[in-house]
Amino acid sequence: MSGFSRTSVVSGFSRTVIWLTGVTLVVSTVVRAAQAPAQLPLDPVRETGQSVIGAYEGWYQNPDGSYSLLVGYFNRNQKETLDIPVGPNNRIDPGGPDMGQPTYFLPRRQWGVFVIKVPKDFGKSTLTWTLVANGQTTVIPLNLDPLWIVAPFKDVAIGNTPPSIRFDAEGDRHQGPPASISRSYMTSTSRPLALTVWVDDDGVRAPEARERPKTPTITWSKFRGPGQVTFDKAQPAVDEKTGAVTTNATFASAGEYILRVQANDATGEGGGGFQCCWTNAHVKVVVK
Repeated sequence: MSGFSRTSVVSGFSRTVIWLTGVTLVVSTVVRAAQAPAQLPLDPVRETGQSVIGAYEGWYQNPDGSYSLLVGYFNRNQKETLDIPVGPNNRIDPGGPDMGQPTYFLPRRQWGVFVIKVPKDFGKSTLTWTLVANGQTTVIPLNLDPLWIVAPFKDVAIGNTPPSIRFDAEGDRHQGPPASISRSYMTSTSRPLALTVWVDDDGVRAPEARERPKTPTITWSKFRGPGQVTFDKAQPAVDEKTGAVTTNATFASAGEYILRVQANDATGEGGGGFQCCWTNAHVKVVVK
C-alpha cells in the first residue's frame, strides 16, 4: 500500500497524518505530565473509571466570513456516563470557560455535538478544551489548521447531504451541525414532555454502502442539565409515511436543560468518518 505519513508536535500535542491513496487519516494523541494513566488505544474497553477526551472534528467557514469549530468527544467508558459541570474540570480557554460544550457525557464516541463560532480574524489562534474525569486530565487544541477543514453540509464525492429535522410539520429545516437553540419548552417534574420532530433525507448513499434503514434514525439524549432525564424511547421509530417521530422525556429535577436530537442517514455514526452526513440540534427545556 503506497502512501506517506507526517508527524508534528504542537504545544505538547502529537498529530500523525497519513495519506493513503487519497484518503487522509488523522490521529491525535494528548500527552500530559503528572496525570493518571490513561487507557491505551489497545487496552481492553472498561465499563467505568476511564477518561473523557474532546474530539475535534474540524472547521468550516460561514457565509459571513467567520468560522465554526465542530467538536465531539470520546468517553472511553463502555457504560459510565458522567456529569462534568462547566468550570475547572470542563473548560475552554481562552475566553471561556463556557463556550457551549456538553456537561453530560454519554459512553463512547459522540460526533459533532456542538460548535464554537470564532471571528474571521481568528487566524492562527488556538483554543483548548480541558476535561477532567475520573482523576484523568485530557486537553485538545481547536484551531484553523488546514488539515482539519471539513464539509459537514455535503459530501462532495457523492452529493449526499445530512437529514433534515423540523420541529413543526411545515417548519424550518435544521441540517448539519447545531447552530443555536432550535426550540424551547417548559414542563414540570410531574409531567412527561412530549418531543416530536419530523425528519426526512435525500436518500443518497454510496454504491458500496451496506444495507441500512430507509428512513433516518433519530436519537435523543441529555446534553446539559442539573438532573436525570429519562426518555421512554431514546431512539423512537420514524413513521415512514410522514417522517414524524415522538418520544417522551421525564425530568427528575427542576432547572434548565439542553437536550440533543441527532439524525443519522445511511452513512451512520460520524458519517463513516467523512464528517458528513448527520444532523444535531439542541432544544432548551425549563423544568419547574
